[in-house]
Amino acid sequence: MPVTCVFGAQWGDEGKGKVVDFLAARAAYVVRYQGGANAGHTIRRGEEKFALRMTPSGVLQNATGVIANGVAVDVGVLLSEIEFLESKGIPASRRIVVSDRAHLVLPFHPLLDQALDASRDETWKIGTTGRGVSTTIGDKHLYEGFRVADLLSPTVRRTRLPYLLERGRQRLEAMGAPSFDTAAALAEAEVWATRLAPMVRDTAWLLQEAAEAGRTILLEGAQAALLDVDFGTYPFCTTSNTGVAGACAGTGLPPRALDRVLAVAKAYCTRVGRGPFPTEDEGAVGATLRERGREFGTVTGRPRRCGWFDAVAARHVCRFNGVDAVAITKIDVLVGIDPLRVCVAYEADGRKVESFPADIDLLQRCRPVYEELPGFTEPLGAARRPSDLPARAREYVTFLERRIGARVELLSVGPERTETVALKAT
Repeated sequence: MPVTCVFGAQWGDEGKGKVVDFLAARAAYVVRYQGGANAGHTIRRGEEKFALRMTPSGVLQNATGVIANGVAVDVGVLLSEIEFLESKGIPASRRIVVSDRAHLVLPFHPLLDQALDASRDETWKIGTTGRGVSTTIGDKHLYEGFRVADLLSPTVRRTRLPYLLERGRQRLEAMGAPSFDTAAALAEAEVWATRLAPMVRDTAWLLQEAAEAGRTILLEGAQAALLDVDFGTYPFCTTSNTGVAGACAGTGLPPRALDRVLAVAKAYCTRVGRGPFPTEDEGAVGATLRERGREFGTVTGRPRRCGWFDAVAARHVCRFNGVDAVAITKIDVLVGIDPLRVCVAYEADGRKVESFPADIDLLQRCRPVYEELPGFTEPLGAARRPSDLPARAREYVTFLERRIGARVELLSVGPERTETVALKAT
């Protein structure tokens, strides 16, 4: 399948980075199509751990990493990641291309992001990472954005950027928020323009040509489908369409170019920040999952909320994205937990709820209806073939397939690239 879209099927942190890294061995291009430095992907190579925020996950392979037009580009983060990767012997600056249509995170965007969330009523605080992605995308739609192409144009850079920086300074002043050094920002932009220029391309054209030539392309969502601005838990969500719709808008590839849709889900659920989480377990099981799964945010370091697998939410994601297959990660974390519970419906106000509600208040009131399955005690780290898996682990996966309406193709049994079981053709 030449063009595959990969994204998270829950609230994030599903292990997309590992799955993309695994698949990237035979990809020509790995493409970030939305989000920004607010999403961290962790990849392991032997004893080394790479926590990346701007760089496409396929950078450790030989694929070209594309930061496409739908991404909010934090140039400072990108350049520091490139320096780090090159210090590890990875030629990142030669493997990464950046869209000339992508919008840039300007110095006032993170400050404004943080000030806006701080100003919200406690009930409606989003719990944003404060990286300025929402305010960057907001300015994009208010015609106040600044793109990579603008940065590289001396005329636009030296006329529009001072105007936007002054507008940003005034907004911060009006909110009583900390400000920034405008002169330093303008000087830094000159450095950015020089350093970024060799990596900038018309990535829509690049990817369209590659797709027409049958090259293998992985489209990598930065965030997960339950954070989608339209179909997620609005307003506790991100600022973009995180699944298939965002993949087309965020790359310039037409819908007919997509051959396969692969969603990534943990064998349990986690969430960072505020918002509804029907299957959250605040007791011993949740604590066990957090400890074993090392559930702390890559970007924020915040402990993740943990709970049981939510098949209602996962089925919702599979339907609105037309998911062809699912990769299940961290099933090894479930070893020794007995019984295993899966949410198959919700109950609210004395009635059964089988679809994922748009009403945020209703979703907050929903209580999970669980089915229980027997747990398994055998370690899974050495499994490489389906036959290596204990029978009860296979039964758990089969149960998830039936409940979410999509087949499971990949099973991650550990953090290393090699700790992966292919259950079906990938």
